[in-house]
Amino acid sequence: MPLVTPLSPEHDLETKALAEFFNETLGFCPNSVLTMQRRPAISKAFINLNKAVMANEGRVTSALKRMIAWVSSNATGCRYCQAHAIRAAERYGAEQEQLDNIWEYRTHPAFSEAERAALDFSLAASQVPNAVDNTIKKRLYEHWNEGEIVEMLGVISLFGYLNRWNDSMGTSIEDGAVESGEQYLGKHGWEKGKHV
Repeated sequence: MPLVTPLSPEHDLETKALAEFFNETLGFCPNSVLTMQRRPAISKAFINLNKAVMANEGRVTSALKRMIAWVSSNATGCRYCQAHAIRAAERYGAEQEQLDNIWEYRTHPAFSEAERAALDFSLAASQVPNAVDNTIKKRLYEHWNEGEIVEMLGVISLFGYLNRWNDSMGTSIEDGAVESGEQYLGKHGWEKGKHV
């Protein structure tokens, strides 16, 4: 049972209009947004931040951004966000081999060195204490420019917010997210956990 019950999508019409973004991303409006709309300023600010962070400004693809989100969510243990991130990666064109082997991104040949550097950055930045160091920086700069690094950290930071929001709320997970979680993450023990 969630800490706070999500409201109807009809509760705040401005949030509802902005939340159309998630129909493309996930195929549904997330329960996290439906909970945030108890304070519409939060739901609207969150959706606009999400749109800005996920916009493509450089070579960091939509699929890679969602895989960065998955690594961040996996590091923090938020099962709700893990399922949402892998679903969005699938919907935004991540290669099937990458989706099937996301747990092995460090060694699997489906991932490039540039992707590995980005995903290692996500892991290091999502840990407490933070593990971003000169080695991570050097690897990033071998493959990415400063604007692209800002985009990546935007995703990591956005999911830091979401990981804490959804794990603290025990946000009920939607059927589509469960389906993706079971398909791509279940073989490694993913389950809904508290997000029933």
